[in-house]
Amino acid sequence: MTDVATARRSRLTPEREAELYEAVLDLLREVGYDALTMDAVAARTRSSKATLYRQWGGKAQLVVRALRQCKPHHLNDIDTGSLRGDLHAMVSQEDDCAMEQTSALMRGIAMAIHTNADLREAFSDQLIDPEMADFRKILERAIARGEVRSDCPALDFLLHMLVGGFATRALLDDKPPTQEFLISYVDAVVLPALGVHASS
Repeated sequence: MTDVATARRSRLTPEREAELYEAVLDLLREVGYDALTMDAVAARTRSSKATLYRQWGGKAQLVVRALRQCKPHHLNDIDTGSLRGDLHAMVSQEDDCAMEQTSALMRGIAMAIHTNADLREAFSDQLIDPEMADFRKILERAIARGEVRSDCPALDFLLHMLVGGFATRALLDDKPPTQEFLISYVDAVVLPALGVHASS
């Protein structure tokens, strides 16, 4: 089914596809997931709704694909030789402006993930699962280097800590996440929880 969807999408030029994804993300920031409609996407992009359904199958698949395409960097590109370096490199993949936009997108979709099974499934399959697989490789390298004990209880909660720092910045401080904030958070919270010195 994924191969069929990919083949269908290939009929669009990369420029046109990027334009559609950007329009979807703009609408997501403006109105949130639940209020975003295929009619609105069609109007914003001067497309037919039938074309959108034929290319992507539904709103959930289109939104998640747009979110995935807005991530130009991937965790499997990161290998600095230390866990601290890898975590800092993760944080530095997006500049502060991009982080603020990503934060707005996540606010626009967070509640909908809990109430829309199709969105939750697409989000997990296309975003969470691939990221988790790459993240586990970073952790496995840190364990192999002897930086982190394999039985460290905090390992199971590492991604939760990182996502929490990103997501709660706006909630608690009414500020967008920034590279400076997240790097400080990694050094002060994440690495100590793993038994790693921030200077390592």
